[in-house]
Amino acid sequence: MDPLHTLGKISSPDQALNLFASKLDRTQLAKIAKIKHPDVLIRIANAIVLCRPSKVFINTGSEEDKDAIRKISIEKGEERALAMDGHTIHFDLAGEQGRIVDRTYYIAEPEDLVSSLANRMPPEQAVKEIESNMSGIMENLTMIVGFYMRGPVGSPVSNPALELTSSAYISHSAELLYRNAFNDFDHEVEQKGYFFTNVHSEGLNRTEDLPHARVFMDRKYQTTYAWKCTYAGNTLLLKKGNHRFAVDKAVYRDRGRELSEHMFITGISGPDGRTTWCAGAAPSGCGKTTTAMAGNVFIGDDLAQMWIAQDGSIRTINPENGIFGIVEGVNAEGDPLLMKVLRQPGYEVIWSNVLVDEKSKPHWIGNMEPAPEKGINFQGEWYQGKTNEKAEPIPISHPNSRYTLASKNLDNYSPEAANPKGVVTRIFTYSGRDEDTMPPVWVAKTPDAGVVIGACIVSATTATEVGVTGIKRAPWANAPFIPGALGDYMDAQFKFFNNPDISKPFKPVMAGLNYFLTHRARGGDSDKLLGEKRDVKVWLAWLERYAHNEVEYLPTPIGNLPAYNDLAKLFKQIIDKDYPRSLYDMQFALYTVKIIQRIELQEKAYAKEENIPKKLFEILATQKTALLDLKKKAGNVIMPDYFENLH
Repeated sequence: MDPLHTLGKISSPDQALNLFASKLDRTQLAKIAKIKHPDVLIRIANAIVLCRPSKVFINTGSEEDKDAIRKISIEKGEERALAMDGHTIHFDLAGEQGRIVDRTYYIAEPEDLVSSLANRMPPEQAVKEIESNMSGIMENLTMIVGFYMRGPVGSPVSNPALELTSSAYISHSAELLYRNAFNDFDHEVEQKGYFFTNVHSEGLNRTEDLPHARVFMDRKYQTTYAWKCTYAGNTLLLKKGNHRFAVDKAVYRDRGRELSEHMFITGISGPDGRTTWCAGAAPSGCGKTTTAMAGNVFIGDDLAQMWIAQDGSIRTINPENGIFGIVEGVNAEGDPLLMKVLRQPGYEVIWSNVLVDEKSKPHWIGNMEPAPEKGINFQGEWYQGKTNEKAEPIPISHPNSRYTLASKNLDNYSPEAANPKGVVTRIFTYSGRDEDTMPPVWVAKTPDAGVVIGACIVSATTATEVGVTGIKRAPWANAPFIPGALGDYMDAQFKFFNNPDISKPFKPVMAGLNYFLTHRARGGDSDKLLGEKRDVKVWLAWLERYAHNEVEYLPTPIGNLPAYNDLAKLFKQIIDKDYPRSLYDMQFALYTVKIIQRIELQEKAYAKEENIPKKLFEILATQKTALLDLKKKAGNVIMPDYFENLH
């Protein structure tokens, strides 16, 4: 049962064209006449019948259309112009500053395998919910229809996607984050044989609406629905909503040949001018954008589509060409290239949920700039010392405050981002917000062990999900976006990285990254980081040399660790910083009890899942046995020199 067709009842292109003739003005009719694919026309028509907009605006991606969308958003009050030309502010409802995971559902038949981490609803019930909430929801509003590619036009893993929304803010955001492919849409749909559909009606930012806000995802018909919500993570359905469909495609249609990951893509410079490409997973709010920007050139900060090319290499593209980034902690010291775009004139930026002062200038936590005395932020009027109903201080900006910008504005954005053939990717990293257990970098000894690193990400939760707190497992940093069974997804990972078509020169280097270790975790009394944000440049540089067999390493039960001399040299070379042996010892000592506890946490959790590949349990058991043996021989804390002596 397809809810959109069931409720719209348009089943032929002729019916669709007749509807357009009655609903669209002459200008918009001339635009839609250029779209010929029958399935695309029928999908748009059914959305119009369901939502009953007063007007329909066809966005061709022309400068004229983009300018019109910006103006509509300002006129409606979805955005407000700021002091710097091209900058606007959008405020979400105070209670909706992240993904509403508890109100997000997959539409699924009882027999459909759905992730144990997700909510589900049968089609019959979903149709009733969609009808009662979306029928006529766009009366007196304009539906904006956008035609996008999630990735470069012509790439084998790019996804065509329709965005149908009454929110000009969402359309404005889509124009910064995705490639408007109006002129290529028919051809791409014909070539791919599918497209995604996204139907969204803007929320009114009313507290009473929030309990009734919903996001529905129909995997069978690759369609998302959202209403009564405003945060872009719930409404910009091209992003994480369509990412879920891309994950499904990789797992169930192209298993072993394709992956769709929650990963940055960055290029790391090596000797003699070479660039080695790295893709890395990290949960939102755990430094993914910072790590992407730590490379010498970058392609993306959030999502990656990858496949095995005919030459035996793993190729990667970014389905986006913009950044919807968390702004907390972004400052001139750690993020100079981002700050140039955020603080200097000449760029287009949509801000959300930061503080705007009396001079219409945005401010946020961690910008290392003088804070204003008062302004407007995510909860209304704000002043220094303001508290909430619990007498807790209200921060200057929400922890999940965002900026939206086009990646081309960043000085280190690579032209390779537009290459439909993707970039050859050698390094894959997995990280979370881990304050007390794993070292800053370690490399899996085999692809299977690399898959297990990804499966075992553990992280402190962040502000990206409403109502979620504490420490949690975050498999591949992709678990919230895996629609099907976790065992199927894991099997796809094992099959992909062990695919015999991957040529020997392109064998992946798979590693764990962690730059959230604290002094307290290593015997100190401070929660300050054991190191600095910029150190990630060195961890990436070491991995780049490792991929080309140019550095030493220490074999350990959890994987291969860097040797001190290589790191000391790279710290000086890459960031002109001394790296004392004492700091190396603190960062790379193995705290066996904590690591064993972490392994047991994973064993216990995965034992509750169905059809988890046996490889996972075998690798974890081997690591645990080796660590227990090591603990008997050398104690709870194993310093790096123990492995140096063995080596």
